[in-house]
Amino acid sequence: MKNISRRNFLIKTSLTGAAISLAPLVKANDFTDFTAGQYMGGFKAPKLKNVKAAFIGVGARGPGHVKFFSSLPGTEVVAISDLYQDKAENAKKLAQEQGGEGRHRNIKLYYGGEDKWKTMLDEVKPDVVFICTNWKNHAPMAIEAMKKGAHAFVEVPIALTLGEMWDIVQTSEETQKHCMMMENVNYSRDELMFLNMVRQGVIGEVLHGEAAYIHELRGQMNSVERGTGSWRTPHYAHRDGNLYPTHGLGPVAQYMNLGRGEDNFKSLVSFSTPSRGRSIYAEKNYPADHKWNKLDYKGGDLNTSIIKTNLGRTVMVQWDETSPRPYSRLNLIQGTKGTLAGFPTRVALEGGVEGVTKNHHSWAQGDDLEVLYQKYDHPLYTRLNEKTKDTGHGGMDGMMMYRIVECLQQGQPLDQNVYEGCFWSAVAPLSEASVALEGAPQKFPDFTRGKWKETAELGIVS
Repeated sequence: MKNISRRNFLIKTSLTGAAISLAPLVKANDFTDFTAGQYMGGFKAPKLKNVKAAFIGVGARGPGHVKFFSSLPGTEVVAISDLYQDKAENAKKLAQEQGGEGRHRNIKLYYGGEDKWKTMLDEVKPDVVFICTNWKNHAPMAIEAMKKGAHAFVEVPIALTLGEMWDIVQTSEETQKHCMMMENVNYSRDELMFLNMVRQGVIGEVLHGEAAYIHELRGQMNSVERGTGSWRTPHYAHRDGNLYPTHGLGPVAQYMNLGRGEDNFKSLVSFSTPSRGRSIYAEKNYPADHKWNKLDYKGGDLNTSIIKTNLGRTVMVQWDETSPRPYSRLNLIQGTKGTLAGFPTRVALEGGVEGVTKNHHSWAQGDDLEVLYQKYDHPLYTRLNEKTKDTGHGGMDGMMMYRIVECLQQGQPLDQNVYEGCFWSAVAPLSEASVALEGAPQKFPDFTRGKWKETAELGIVS
């Protein structure tokens, strides 16, 4: 693939923040030399009766994916790559414990070097690759996996820069390989129920959403030389914006059909609070000469971004991994007939929730929600909960993996396409640009080049 000068500019502007003030990203659609292949919205890959998978990165998220994937019928783990031998060997044991009947007996391990995963792709030639590494490696690994003939499944975010996202889209279209960002929260029970209620018109015309990733993670800084904190902490120091938008945004975007026929992302404004929490934590918990005390933390403790859609609807997206407060994804969707909200889960409808509340001035919540679960539980949750409930994050991880394998084996479109992964992840670099420019609006790239208007909404999969 040829280099694109504007793409290279965007890559440089969104990782370190050093050059981000040079210009707003308002011309993010201006990729005149983008080479389009076959559009991947609704793409159906040839059926894979037996899905052969390789895994890159089995430190934090990877082992759970290995474990549940290897337990599913018609799957085979063929290779595992990690920087560390012990991580690779432990993941191999997990797969072989799940296999039964001799499956997963010939797993090749690749470890000890930054490029061992490339050797793995050349030698093993898997059908699919699961990528669970640090953020900076997501895009290059996904692109290389697709070029080597494999479908790519990537932990969040799908990439760090707009340029990388365009490269992912182009590679996926040219190779006709899926590249799905594994947004597991879309498979949570409440998110699935809200999607079902929205599709059934329970809250009327959708006008506004609220999404967040509010999760105090300062303790990760204790992983200094190895582990998530070792590579994630510098992001807090060098970047100022919403660095992790997709857990809250993914479900809200699906409720609103963003990027699928009805509406799409248009622009974003973003503001951050002062940066205090990380430096205070470092001063309190580490020696003065510790490397965490040598960082100049520039990223605001809390970021608030507002997205405007083509139809004029709004989405508030917040991010805070520093402040001492309870976990929340907000998960609010508001319409002309009512509002669904999360943390705690609650519902208000005009005229009240039948048998529970008298009007929209009171929430149906707690035990009163049981009547709504019985009526509106998503059929996918009803079908798969017993099979997946003991997997990570209350079962959503297993449900996501089950659906990935099911879609590959049946030759059906994935529940999340490559463009959605890019739209949701684009909030990070766009928010950094907006913050650096005092909240100046940033235009979303249209990774579909207008074809989102022809893309069917995500149906209620049974």
